Amino acid sequence: MITVSGLSKKYNDKYVVSNVDALFPLGKVTSIIGPNGAGKSTLLSMVSRLTESDAGQVMIADKPLNQWDSASLAKRLSVLRQSNNINMRFTVRELVAFGRFPYSQGRLTKEDNNFIDRAMINLDITHLQDRYIDQLSGGQRQMAFIAMVVAQDTDYVFLDEPLNNLDIKHSVDIMKTLKKLAKKHHKAVVIVIHDINFASCYSDNIIAMKQGELIKSGTVSEVIQEQVLSEIYEIPFKVQEVEGKRISLYYS
Repeated sequence: MITVSGLSKKYNDKYVVSNVDALFPLGKVTSIIGPNGAGKSTLLSMVSRLTESDAGQVMIADKPLNQWDSASLAKRLSVLRQSNNINMRFTVRELVAFGRFPYSQGRLTKEDNNFIDRAMINLDITHLQDRYIDQLSGGQRQMAFIAMVVAQDTDYVFLDEPLNNLDIKHSVDIMKTLKKLAKKHHKAVVIVIHDINFASCYSDNIIAMKQGELIKSGTVSEVIQEQVLSEIYEIPFKVQEVEGKRISLYYS
């Protein structure tokens, strides 16, 4: 489990994340929701040590984040950033293979190739493995980057807006894959996501933020409530139960 206590970050004396507590348990999908500027990506970045916090503590498996060396941390925690730009020309398979670098240091073993194959199968991109990244659609590129993170095979999988550039079918496929990673492979999957209904249907827990502050966290039924969502997004919400799922309506 990852435990976050009092995590804060400020720029020019303004807090973008203020005193946030959170839990990211193994075997669960946790979604972080909130409007633009809520601090979602900054929170994810601090917990994954891509951004230094100004206050607070992150514990990974009962060990402070600042005590993990980079090599060991890369075998426990993987991150997909919101923007992924590659200047060199790689095939899809070469990109996915980067996920094995913490283990192989560039010298792929049979086991590494098995993880690469499995990740591409899970993301249904095996037929693209010999295509170059610059030949892919935006959605195909995103699937390849997610496969790279899956191939890293870490206990903790962080994804910042993984549904970017994906159509509905591929978004559903991704969320099903991430749910399977959590349930079948007992990983802690943490997602920054804008689509509230995807968060509701595929998450176990939700963290709701606004202007850097934690407004509500808990199970889907605890967070996906009309009053909570209306406060966060400042528009009226209706929440309906559809086949056991809490669906938000926010069209006026």
